[in-house]
Amino acid sequence: MRKRYKRWEKLDNTANLFPVIAGENMSNTYRLAVVLKEPIQKELLQRALDEVLPRVPGFRLRLRSGFFWYYLEENDKPAPRVEEEHTYPCRFIHTNQNNSFLFRVTYYGCRINLEVFHVLADGTGGMAFLRELTYAYLRLAHPDLRDKVGDGLSDETSLNREDSFLRNYKKASKSMYQSKRAFLIKGEKLAYHGFGIIHGHISVSAMRRYCKEHGVSINEYIVAAFTYSTYKAYQRKVSEKRPIRVAVPVNLRPFFNSITTKNFFVMVSSEFAPQKDDYTFEEILSITHDCLSSQITRENLEAIFSYNVSNEQYLFARAVPLPLKNIAMKLIYTRNALANTTTITNMGRATVAEEYDPYIEGFHCFLSFSKGQGLKCGVASFHDDLVISFVTELEDTAVQMGVFRQMQRDGLDVSIETNGVFYE
Repeated sequence: MRKRYKRWEKLDNTANLFPVIAGENMSNTYRLAVVLKEPIQKELLQRALDEVLPRVPGFRLRLRSGFFWYYLEENDKPAPRVEEEHTYPCRFIHTNQNNSFLFRVTYYGCRINLEVFHVLADGTGGMAFLRELTYAYLRLAHPDLRDKVGDGLSDETSLNREDSFLRNYKKASKSMYQSKRAFLIKGEKLAYHGFGIIHGHISVSAMRRYCKEHGVSINEYIVAAFTYSTYKAYQRKVSEKRPIRVAVPVNLRPFFNSITTKNFFVMVSSEFAPQKDDYTFEEILSITHDCLSSQITRENLEAIFSYNVSNEQYLFARAVPLPLKNIAMKLIYTRNALANTTTITNMGRATVAEEYDPYIEGFHCFLSFSKGQGLKCGVASFHDDLVISFVTELEDTAVQMGVFRQMQRDGLDVSIETNGVFYE
């Protein structure tokens, strides 16, 4: 009997790095979570995953290593097992314990968690999968929904798996990345490899009003609040030679008319290098706005990923065996990783079909730690609830609380919740 051909695909330009650097101490996973207005039923969530996964080929994949490159191959094993969350988030995904899949689904109380190894998809692709999983779960929990909306994927869900980096790559360009070292936040780590989480909830409409009055975007305001808080907490250590540099992922789909579910983003950075003794928040907000707004243009974003793709396209790079590529990529990553103080990623506004809206409380997101970045931030909103999620491996929460105090000084009400590790 002839063996069935398995579909496979190349890794996109960004994904090539993740298998090289991933491990127990740097999992390269991110979490997207939806909070429902009712407790999660494990057996229904498993049934929902079993139903949805075969319909979304971009998540039904496993990672393989070839002679020259890693690649993704169709995975025909049963869906991974859904479990109640009992440990810290964003742990390394051991594929040999997960039916070779590159994501996991857990739940806790009213919350469904989707954790994705970044090689598979970025946050936009992950959010589409989480939304379909949530819809399927709600149809099982509320059969009247199935009668009303049917049982297929929603119209807004893309199954496109093109490499949009390659499609939009124009020409080789010079490097646009910073490689000089930034100020890094250090300190005592939480006990037992802890993973501290602080969610700050703020009104979207109030935040939007403040930002409109000051001529900045919400993202620029959050980055500036982080920069100012870090500056005030470590003023003696931040300098022109060791600036606060915040990496900001930019979703490229709106700029290049893409609907891919693969990775399609680049990093820009906001840099604050003090040149005098003291700065006000308003000054740092202005610096941040100028820095980010000047970089987030189609031309600049195209130049950034064209440089990345051009390196991959060089013939000598293609011909180098994978083990040697891994060594070179690790060295390059280590040099560039220390160039940023933190990463702040903003998923933007989550939307759902109106039939499912009454059952959903909210969304949040965050990233795992990476080299030199033991404190990171994820932002997501749903209706009027903006959730700023700080994750940290450090005991000291001065920077996070400084961000929320600045927001309160600016007239924004903030309610805070944590996972409790800071009080043990």
